[in-house]
Amino acid sequence: MAFRIQDFLSTIIHCTPTSMDKNDPYAALRYREFNIFLLVRFALVFAWSMQFVVIEWEVYSLTKDPLSLGIIGLMEVIPAVSLALFAGHVVDQKEKRNLLIKCILGFSIISLGLFLITWPRVWEGMSSKAILYSIYFMVFLGGIVRAFLGPTIFSLFSLIVPKKVYPNAATWSSSVWQLGAVMGPALAGLTIYWIGVHWSLCLIFGFALLALFSLLQIKIKPVLNTKIGEPVFQSLGEGIRFVWNKKIILGAITLDMIAVLFGGAVALLPIFAQDILKVGPEGFGVLRAATAVGAFIIMFTSAYFPLNKDAGMKLLAAIFVFGLCIIVFGLSSWFWLSVIALFLSGMADGISMIIRQTILQLKTPDHMRGRVASVNSMFVGSSNELGAFESGLTAKLMGTVTAVVFGGAMTVVTVVATGALFPAFRKLDLRKDLKEHAEKV
Repeated sequence: MAFRIQDFLSTIIHCTPTSMDKNDPYAALRYREFNIFLLVRFALVFAWSMQFVVIEWEVYSLTKDPLSLGIIGLMEVIPAVSLALFAGHVVDQKEKRNLLIKCILGFSIISLGLFLITWPRVWEGMSSKAILYSIYFMVFLGGIVRAFLGPTIFSLFSLIVPKKVYPNAATWSSSVWQLGAVMGPALAGLTIYWIGVHWSLCLIFGFALLALFSLLQIKIKPVLNTKIGEPVFQSLGEGIRFVWNKKIILGAITLDMIAVLFGGAVALLPIFAQDILKVGPEGFGVLRAATAVGAFIIMFTSAYFPLNKDAGMKLLAAIFVFGLCIIVFGLSSWFWLSVIALFLSGMADGISMIIRQTILQLKTPDHMRGRVASVNSMFVGSSNELGAFESGLTAKLMGTVTAVVFGGAMTVVTVVATGALFPAFRKLDLRKDLKEHAEKV
């Protein structure tokens, strides 16, 4: 399938890597392995996001307790954060493609386990608590896999395309991520309605296998770290010091972490769909997809209109708008207003993601990518699950609507404070970094 995709792209684009120019919106797509990489990433994101939505629906159906939705995030984030730094060390020491194969195998086993847990022949006679705890356990195992998955993908990305096309490749990679995040939740809502939770999880297992077989078409890559065998704690310390000293990287991931942590309203969507907006599983799928649709549109257009100029101000503005949209969503009792608010929040989040990924790729040396990606995972990636727990807990204490509005307001306040306290961040412009990389090629 990957070969056919490459042939299709080559037919449309009519050019090879040597014919690229600096303004080419399809620059990264000229590389065959990058197209395969995009297919692998799409399949993984599609399967993972769909699985998370199906699990959310099943858990809330079993408990009718908003805190249970927060616990899903907590079960994943505990191992993901605990192992993040160690995972970064391992990724920098190992060959990236084979390590990613092992990650996908782990995810496939977890998907198969969830499929069996929800099979009536397996759980017949089991209590709802036993089923619930089994789901939590599989989510916990997923957190272990995710600790290694993010840094491995980030590191493999940099070995597939040259540095001069990193920003363009980051845009397409993020676009594919969002496409998977669009289709996964949307299809989850529909398949829950059409074929039920059990067979929805079987479909997820199939996409995990698709990612695995596609990845085998990418060649084994060299290990660029010259300190193979370096003591673990020395390696981890070097990674932490690097991120701490690179204030632009630290500021970008910290700002995004706060936004995701307090703006994690999507974790409460089953409550909005079932109890507030009363739109059922079909409406639930639309709500879940709305955010990703907005982000995907932004990411596709940004291939033509890069965000490198005044990147700091654009990042601050994007997260500010994101917080406002979350407030509107929390206050809305009209389904389509809620969809629009989530759609616009996705557009803002898309801008944030592109700028942040470009910063990380441009300012991280090759031998540090695994550790830097792990720190980023601790800050940003895991904040999705911590945000889910925070949303579930505050919904339990304050009420669902109040919790969402509170999270959006905290996001807005954080952006204003960051902009006021760190003027250097407001002046961030990535065009100079791009020029330096182009001159090295």
